[in-house]
Amino acid sequence: MILKNINLIDGTGNDIQKNIDIKIENNVIAEIGKNLNGDDVIEGNGQYLLPGMIDSHVHVMLEMEPLENRLSTPFSYNFYKAIDHLKRTVDAGVTTVRDALGADLGLKEAVNDGIVLGPRLQISINALTITGGHGDSYTKSGIHLPLLQDGYPGMPSGLCDGVNEVRKKAREMLRAGADVLKVHATGGVTSATDHPDYTQFSVEELKVIVEEAQFRNNRKVMAHAQGLQGVKQCIEAGIHSIEHGIYLDDEAVKLMKEKDMYLVPTLLAPLSVIEFAAELGMSENSINKSKQVMQDHIESFKKAHQAGVKIAMGTDAGVFKHGTNLRELELMVEHGMTEMEAIVSSTKTAAECLGYDEELGTIEEGKKADFILLEQNPLDDIAVLRDPNKIKVVAIDGKIVKDIR
Repeated sequence: MILKNINLIDGTGNDIQKNIDIKIENNVIAEIGKNLNGDDVIEGNGQYLLPGMIDSHVHVMLEMEPLENRLSTPFSYNFYKAIDHLKRTVDAGVTTVRDALGADLGLKEAVNDGIVLGPRLQISINALTITGGHGDSYTKSGIHLPLLQDGYPGMPSGLCDGVNEVRKKAREMLRAGADVLKVHATGGVTSATDHPDYTQFSVEELKVIVEEAQFRNNRKVMAHAQGLQGVKQCIEAGIHSIEHGIYLDDEAVKLMKEKDMYLVPTLLAPLSVIEFAAELGMSENSINKSKQVMQDHIESFKKAHQAGVKIAMGTDAGVFKHGTNLRELELMVEHGMTEMEAIVSSTKTAAECLGYDEELGTIEEGKKADFILLEQNPLDDIAVLRDPNKIKVVAIDGKIVKDIR
């Protein structure tokens, strides 16, 4: 395949390369230059080509909805709904995701084998959480209302308390096929019985998770960490990425920078909870907490960005509608990033965060041919990326999976 006459934004942060041709062979970018020849030619006509976008925090098995819908939906029906979630994600220009809870090995393999169209999946299976913490489905009424059913084959429950239980639960997730371990280190906005600022696992428990993941299985740990103390415990324990990071201070940001950690800010999550509360069936509790954290979340993002912390784009899609993922870039630009920085965050840096940087994240020779094509220059207006109809072509592994030119 030859992509002719395109304007290339390669994801490295370099300036646009104009009127460029790209040659793809065996699903890999073989050559970048001018006047390249081949049998299968796609005329770019000066459109803008970028690497496939990477969302470092999604929940493809989930999309929030009113409680009565959740209670009346058969368990297996959620897998069929996930097919639509995956397609909408691809149509939005997202070609790789890190699933932060909910997708199991069967779903990942169905995508890998081409049974279902979806982005490349890195999965965490389920999140480790303490009794009474973010992820515990217990409500004030005494009724358990899980976002997703767990405890079925391939999806262990994430509840665990104490070092020994935590170690065993980490091993169960890895046995189930986890590419990355997810831990709830603090409370959260959507929790029924806690608050984002509440600290959950101890440092000793967090270190055991890191030990099981990194030192025993060569995996990373991603931590839902919103409160400051919880964030600092994650830093001390050697966690790889902080998800959300709502309450950061200068010391936490400095330590994250020194330890080469990643922040996955998910600015879109609390905003969407508020904007689409009725449609998503959000509780008054979740709405109020989202309003409380909004400004602190923005200020923490600004602190991290200004200090040079590595920021990987992530959205928490599933807490809100799939397919709206790239609105996150607009928010990152609104709160201090340049358009190019937001693109790099969503391509090169996100690939590094997921450990895929040797094969994904930039348009360079030898890397997999994941790319998107659009008519408008996102460096002039980053908001063009938020509309899936503006993403004209999407390719994964050199195969075009969307074409609305």
